[in-house]
Amino acid sequence: MPFGAHRASRPGDPDQAPALLTERLTRRFDALVAVDALDLTVPRGAFFGLLGSNGAGKSTAIRMLTTLLPPTCGTARVSGFDILLEPREVRRRIGYVPQMVSADAGLTGRENLTLSGRLYGMPRSGRRGRIEQALEFMGLGEVADRLVRTYSGGMIRRLEIAQAMLHRPPVLFLDEPTVGLDPRARHAVWDRLRELRAQFGTSVLLTTHDMEEADELCDAIAIMHRGQVVVKGAPGELRAALGEGASLDDVFVHHTGGSVEEGGNYREVARTRATARRLT
Repeated sequence: MPFGAHRASRPGDPDQAPALLTERLTRRFDALVAVDALDLTVPRGAFFGLLGSNGAGKSTAIRMLTTLLPPTCGTARVSGFDILLEPREVRRRIGYVPQMVSADAGLTGRENLTLSGRLYGMPRSGRRGRIEQALEFMGLGEVADRLVRTYSGGMIRRLEIAQAMLHRPPVLFLDEPTVGLDPRARHAVWDRLRELRAQFGTSVLLTTHDMEEADELCDAIAIMHRGQVVVKGAPGELRAALGEGASLDDVFVHHTGGSVEEGGNYREVARTRATARRLT
């Protein structure tokens, strides 16, 4: 089976179940409502973007959908499975690339993928071939045996996507996938993501501050502000609703009253800057 191809669904699974469906998904931290009654539907094979300033609730939403953080109330289904009732099944069907660098700098690219394969419980007999396919697909074949600390930021991100896709999940979650990358590296990551969808039908939910990234990649977006979705729709439709010549930046300002760079506490800003430095 080629890299990224889907596992067959278990008997009885609805073939047309959305990649993602949330129902009033909510997370509170004491008095703070980080995510407030999130309702989203992401069709299979779609690219969906969550946009918002630091502290808007994007990363908290991702953590709930990847079963890393339980919701306070509400629920969601990922690839047809309930995040509360069937978390193990959800984890088997997702890949996740966090904002912070997750590849081990002291290992080679190939060693990182081997470790991922072991963690996913992949049989040794098929693991080596799948790793080779992943390296070639992500354009890392020539640097597979170099230490990751020598990689460029774009190469690291492509390696992390390869790690997240190694077990062939139908749904991929990306938290700020191109933070800190230069334009050439960003476009290389975008190209690989498009290829994943074209060849394997991968569904992608990504968070981003980057309006160009959202416009280039996403079939639909939702803009979050203070834990709530204030508007959602196709980027082109949202721009057109504001009039000729409007940009996604204009859409963001119109619906939130501020620029996308605003917001976030010291810890969030420090984390983002640390990630950017490590990817540079």
